[in-house]
Amino acid sequence: MPTTRHTKVLILGSGPAGYTAAIYAARANLSPLLVRGIQVGGQLSITTEVENYPGFAEAVQGPWLMDQMAAQAQHVGTELIEDTITKVDLSRRPFTAIGDGGDIYQAETLIICTGAQARWLGLPSEERYRGFGVSACATCDGFFFRNKQVAVVGGGNTAVEEALYLTNHAAKVTLIHRRDSLRADKTNQARLFKNPKIEVIWNAAVDEVLGTAEPPGVTGLKLRDLAGGPARTIAVDGLFIAIGHTPATELFKDQIDLDAEGYAITKPDSTATNIPGVFAAGDVKDKVFRQAVTAAGMGCMAALEAERFLAHHESLALAAQ
Repeated sequence: MPTTRHTKVLILGSGPAGYTAAIYAARANLSPLLVRGIQVGGQLSITTEVENYPGFAEAVQGPWLMDQMAAQAQHVGTELIEDTITKVDLSRRPFTAIGDGGDIYQAETLIICTGAQARWLGLPSEERYRGFGVSACATCDGFFFRNKQVAVVGGGNTAVEEALYLTNHAAKVTLIHRRDSLRADKTNQARLFKNPKIEVIWNAAVDEVLGTAEPPGVTGLKLRDLAGGPARTIAVDGLFIAIGHTPATELFKDQIDLDAEGYAITKPDSTATNIPGVFAAGDVKDKVFRQAVTAAGMGCMAALEAERFLAHHESLALAAQ
């Protein structure tokens, strides 16, 4: 039978932003509830080696890191809930969130940490090698391709910036684009075309990611010529997909302010949204950095801001008595 729960702080999402927000809220004696959602652990749950999160001299596994964050959040007093929110009402406080089983969560403050999902090509072979040579984050995984050959798919600023970044590690970077011109700004394009490590393949699409089974790893790509030329195969050790991200904000559409791409808009130097008491942290509002450490930092900010919001309203209530 559906139940109704009340909390001072409700956190949606179980990535680095959500767990960090939970840790800080719990340590402030706010007894937060964290609803873990459909992808427990966020994008790090499908990441193999993590080498750029502070505090670990050796690379750690993404799922293990998220398990540790979850355990820490629980240890300091967070209640983790296995549920997925299907509806929210932010028109009044306490805010209301409804889980897919009908459970109701009422919250004095809400911290949105639902993240963003990388857009993928949709190939079975791409999914087979995801985490084993196929990635959507050059900053996260480029280091593993030192002196190797990699490819980047995309034609916007993100793809060009990923390709340029990868030249710091890889011996060669091939940018694959479906059209005969890039959408990236002219400054980025100029830097790309000047870089001797980068080759551009125009009017091409990846049809299949080639690789080995044991151990799993990428060895090449089958490309389709969209201008009518013959198919070709190129040898690469890694493939980076850079065709954009989709923030998980559909639940909040027409309730909080979103930008043209669907990312939550927050006040400058803050995680506060346009609705007092509602905060957004991590990749759901960050389309620039998209790193675990920056998401965790924003989770900390959101919890501190939620604590101050609650304290302010409690002092107003006392003054009115």
